Order: sequence, then C-alpha cells, then structure tokens
Amino acid sequence: MPDILVINPNSNEQVTANLRDSLKFFRSKATIECCTLSDGPFGIESDDDVEAAASLVVEKISHETGYDAFVIACYSDPGLAQCRERFTTPVFGMQESAVREAAQDDRLFGVLALGDESIARHLPYVESLGFSSQLVAELPLGISVEQSADEPETLGKVADTGLRLIDEFGAEAIILGCAGMAALREPAERALAVPVIEPAQAAVRCAVAAVR
Repeated sequence: MPDILVINPNSNEQVTANLRDSLKFFRSKATIECCTLSDGPFGIESDDDVEAAASLVVEKISHETGYDAFVIACYSDPGLAQCRERFTTPVFGMQESAVREAAQDDRLFGVLALGDESIARHLPYVESLGFSSQLVAELPLGISVEQSADEPETLGKVADTGLRLIDEFGAEAIILGCAGMAALREPAERALAVPVIEPAQAAVRCAVAAVR
C-alpha cells in the first residue's frame, strides 16, 4: 500500500485529529500519517497566514523521505505550486482535488468557506483551474478555523448555509472549504441529501490513484 503523509499546516491539533478521523476511510487502501506543523498559524485565515504556511510546508516536505505522496491539508493549498516545482514526489492540495471531484460530469457545486477573506482568495484559484462556470457560489459561514474544528454549532451552520447553496443557487454538490470541518462530512451529507466533499479525502483519493 502507498505511504501518504497528510500535512496540517496550522498548529491546531484538533484539526489534525479531525483529519485522522475523516481519513480512516482509506485504511484498506493506503498507510496514512497525519502531522501538525507546530510552528504554523493556529488557523490559516489570512493571506499572511497562507504565505507563512507555504514556506513551512515546503520545508517540511524537503526533510521527509520514504513517502509515496504528500497531501497539504489546508483549503488554500499553501505551498502546492512551489512543492510541485521543487520535488519529484507527488504533492496534492485539498482545494484543487475537491474542486476537480465536485466538477466531475459537469456537476454544479457550491463551497462553504470560513469567511469573506477566504472566498476572495479561493475564487481566482477556482478560475485558474477552469471551473468557475460550475461554481454556483461560495458562501461564508462566519467562523474561524478553531470554531470549524471543535464547536458543535458549526454543523448547524453548515446545514443551513449548504441548503442555501442548494435551494437558492442550484448546487448539486457541496465542498467543505476548511480542513477543520473534516469530521462533518457524513452528518452534513445526511442533512443536505447531496454529495458533500471533504477535501482531504478528495486529495488522498488523488494520491492513492497516482501512486497505485
């Protein structure tokens, strides 16, 4: 089985714990290790946070050997382009992987983001990937990374805002736009009755397929 390192670029251990829970799904397909970058921002919410995380991700991967692939577990994909330029081992980002999965078969999709600053950063990226025509909307939950990871109220916000994406905008699939929400995919999908994509899972799927 392939060995995959999933890197949480923030220093919030609860986010990493949620990732581990979400990625149990792949136990029969890959050996997955999740790690936290203790020097990273506690939550990656601003452009400065993304820049800081990017350099830490590149540094982390530069010192790792023995893995068949890496996953950057932050929805802004910090350091993804730099890693692909520098390293031969495959590296996958959550946002790119989730958007490609959501857009399969010309499906319309919506994204649940932390806040407006995140959306401003995400939209040009989706356009660069060529999927702007299928993104019906990206709506803010108005929460922090910390709240996304460990506040019970977050699921209600995901359900309410997800229903807006479906009913008002016509979304046929929903992306959870933060690694902190990794543990919410199944309850969110039950509440929304459309496919809900957890981006770390999407990235690991890509990694497994690439190194199989």
